Amino acid sequence: MPYRKHSKGFTLIEVMITVAIVGILAAIALPSYNSAVLKGRRAQARTDLVSLLQQQERYLTQQNTYLAFTNTGGTTSPASVPFKTFSGDAPASGHYWLSAGTCDATLTIRECVRVTATPKVADAEVGNLSMTSNGEKACTGTASASNFRMCWP
Repeated sequence: MPYRKHSKGFTLIEVMITVAIVGILAAIALPSYNSAVLKGRRAQARTDLVSLLQQQERYLTQQNTYLAFTNTGGTTSPASVPFKTFSGDAPASGHYWLSAGTCDATLTIRECVRVTATPKVADAEVGNLSMTSNGEKACTGTASASNFRMCWP
């Protein structure tokens, strides 16, 4: 009876097929994962906007005016804002900067406030999220005209 040597390991074809399957799965899964992460960040920004608007309402009852402030890259003006000025747990790990201003040119800050979440990394679909003390919600991205539910579900 002839002696037959059993091979140990994989053939090149088996390895190439495995790599191809993993590549196809990654090509399908990665965009879905990125989309889910982006939706989660937008949801966090919406939640933080609602919280900021509630803080503004409390400020209104105490000071008889809302507080306008800008936030450029984490630097607020005025510097001592008593509100959370970022979306997330910490400024470094947050994905949106929060700010507040008047609703439009015809109203004063005592009459109406618009709170805005500006993404740190550009988001073409949604852009800036905003809401006013009058209940108006808006976004500046491409979804504002075609699919507003992407901005404010």
